Amino acid sequence: MKYRRIIVWFRNDLRIHDNVTLSMACEKAEEVIPVYCFDPRHFGEIDLGMEKMGNLRAKFLKETVSELRQNLQKLGADLVVLQGFPEKEIPNLAVSLQAEAIFFSEEVTDEEKQVDDALESTAWKKGIKTRSFWQHTLFHIDDLPFPIGQTPEVFTQFRKECEKFCKVRLHASTPNAINFPKIEIEKGQIPALSEFGLEEPEDTGRGVLMFKGGEQEGLRRLQTYFWNLDCLKDYKNTRNGLLGANYSSKFSPWLALGCLSPRQIYWEVKRYEKERVKNDSTYWLVFELIWRDYFRFIAKKHGNKIFQLKGIKPFADRWRRDESLFWKWANGHTGIPFVDANMRELNGTGFMSNRGRQNVASFLVNDLGIDWRWGAAYFESKLIDYDVCSNWCNWMYVAGVGNDPRENRYFNILKQGSNYDKKGDYVRHWIPELGKVPGFDIHRPFELNASELKRYGVSLGGNYPHPIVSMKVFT
Repeated sequence: MKYRRIIVWFRNDLRIHDNVTLSMACEKAEEVIPVYCFDPRHFGEIDLGMEKMGNLRAKFLKETVSELRQNLQKLGADLVVLQGFPEKEIPNLAVSLQAEAIFFSEEVTDEEKQVDDALESTAWKKGIKTRSFWQHTLFHIDDLPFPIGQTPEVFTQFRKECEKFCKVRLHASTPNAINFPKIEIEKGQIPALSEFGLEEPEDTGRGVLMFKGGEQEGLRRLQTYFWNLDCLKDYKNTRNGLLGANYSSKFSPWLALGCLSPRQIYWEVKRYEKERVKNDSTYWLVFELIWRDYFRFIAKKHGNKIFQLKGIKPFADRWRRDESLFWKWANGHTGIPFVDANMRELNGTGFMSNRGRQNVASFLVNDLGIDWRWGAAYFESKLIDYDVCSNWCNWMYVAGVGNDPRENRYFNILKQGSNYDKKGDYVRHWIPELGKVPGFDIHRPFELNASELKRYGVSLGGNYPHPIVSMKVFT
């Protein structure tokens, strides 16, 4: 069926390349109207006065939407920017512009699905067709070797079955031009952060990479990491790093908003394997993309359980809800340098290494016993690479209420510091007040005597806090 005019509702698929929704709209319609809607429910306060989307996340989103508009303009189209509830604004726009259908990407979690259902219901009442497309994962949902309700609970089984029975589909075609209606359309302005009650973030100057939103920025990072710097061949060996731009791919912020397609990355890995080298590292990057798939399919299988205290387990443990302790953790004031350094990086840049995330999450839930959902909500607010499925399923995993067959995922923070920051360079970078403490001692200033602390310019309880818990000795 050929439509005269289709609206393409962009969500977390903010790209031109490998965009099934856009590609299908261009194929099915004479004219295409791309739309993005800033939903006020994505902003504002949540638990404990936290912002649902903090300023670093919002800035990255704003940059991404701005570049999407520029990329569409290069193809002869434009981006209509709306503010309000998408389920109301987009059908109303469709009526006013006489669009016959609305195409959009399918989401899996409750808040997004409620919007989908409401939009489809409103559109149907107005005589407008809707169609959703699956495109956030490496493996397409229709290609899985099991129904969603039988998605394996253990990642290894999921991975092995998908690797054996699934093939990654080829890219969707990238349009060379988009036929945008030649009528008067109010395009709308991309809102300032202040319109959402947010301040422009300050650059700390300490971030491992200058993250900027947008499809071209994501593709540029892919080109740099794979081809210009040839880092992929060493990925498995360096991925647990803490300092520097290239210890890991850092594709996650662009994946989260759909600036990069997982299939684009996959097929670029395959090209790298042909033209450069095929080894454990090239496999391991795909392995990490499969983890991302796994959490999305688990979220679709279990629905709202991933947001509940007991997770997907049959009963709930007892958790503390101590706001004072939580905010010491959140603000990087625990007195445990490895935890504080990671939290300060998160607060200052919106990013944290995978190794750091595991450690600070373990510290919150295992050492402090704080409700894991508070930690997940804080990450939602701060992380520029926030992905609802990966974030909440990872927190369930660390809290022992998710899919990990092991009951206790406790990380000994001092041992982790010894393994991954033995000389203390990472802590020194983010906690300058401890900068004069030599070597591994920087991880345990609380074990130094008074004369040593004085020599290094450290005052526990003064310029650096006393530890809020006693750390376990490791051997």
